Amino acid sequence: MLPWFQDGMFPLYLAPMAGFTDIGFRTLCKEKGADVVVSEFVLADAIIRGDYKVWNSIEFTEEQRPMGVQIFGSEADTMADAAKKIVDSLNPDFIDLNFGCPAKKVTCKNAGSSLLKDLPLLGEICQAVVQALPNCPVTAKIRMGWDSQTIVAIEAGKVIEDVGIQALAIHGRTKAQGYKGDANWDVIHQVAESISIPVIGNGSIDAKYDICKLREQYSVSGLMVGRAALGNPWLFQELKSKVDDGVASPEPSIGERWELVMRYSEIMKGHYTHLREDMLLGLMKGRLVSFVTGFPGARKLRNRLSRLKSWDELYALRDESLSAIELRA
Repeated sequence: MLPWFQDGMFPLYLAPMAGFTDIGFRTLCKEKGADVVVSEFVLADAIIRGDYKVWNSIEFTEEQRPMGVQIFGSEADTMADAAKKIVDSLNPDFIDLNFGCPAKKVTCKNAGSSLLKDLPLLGEICQAVVQALPNCPVTAKIRMGWDSQTIVAIEAGKVIEDVGIQALAIHGRTKAQGYKGDANWDVIHQVAESISIPVIGNGSIDAKYDICKLREQYSVSGLMVGRAALGNPWLFQELKSKVDDGVASPEPSIGERWELVMRYSEIMKGHYTHLREDMLLGLMKGRLVSFVTGFPGARKLRNRLSRLKSWDELYALRDESLSAIELRA
């Protein structure tokens, strides 16, 4: 069993999210209570051809462990070769296989959630990667199925378990749903009851959830938090606080939120030393904008953050925002 499930542990995962789970955001979530973090998903073909941007996006620090790298693709040999290259170069704690992404640019390649329509190929990919990595655990993530008429989570879970995958994350929606509607935790529960490997529940988890109740009611071994953590890494801390003493942790102040923005910026500056200021700020735009949700004048702040060209502009914007808050006090 993976060590973060042993001795009754109930890990909180940061979900892999394209364009968001970069090295800076993973670091912040880890510092705020995430037990396990996963890279944004990367195309196996890009790993094999040595795409520098792709490799740069999955690098991590020792402080982020346990850390997984998620890959996607549609060919068993390619997925296995890519996984082996990643393990040989970076030595992550596990490789995660993406069978859940609903994006058209992924499913049109017969990858991501499209493989839920071809369970034999899904199983072949899993088996090839497991056999290629005798010393590195392999996990997987799926959705319930392609649409409401093809719910295959139980069948997929059994295929995945049978070939040696060590844990399974399930997003409780179909590909057709995208991110609409509530996640179906009954299906997640049914899979958890039907297989013996740890099942990590994913979908609709935010601060209102009682994770102890989710654990007891749905037989999951851990939870994976995605969009609710964007701009709010404190969510992991808050969820755990409810477990420890039944009380939600206090909301971070605007000053603390700005401190988070600046810490994220410093981490990214230190990692992406090869990029110009404006290029790096453009890469960071999505996270910077998400961090100011709920700020006074958030709409104006988001607009200005999305157009930043220099670090001096960011520092000036922070000082201006904090001064305006002081004047209101």
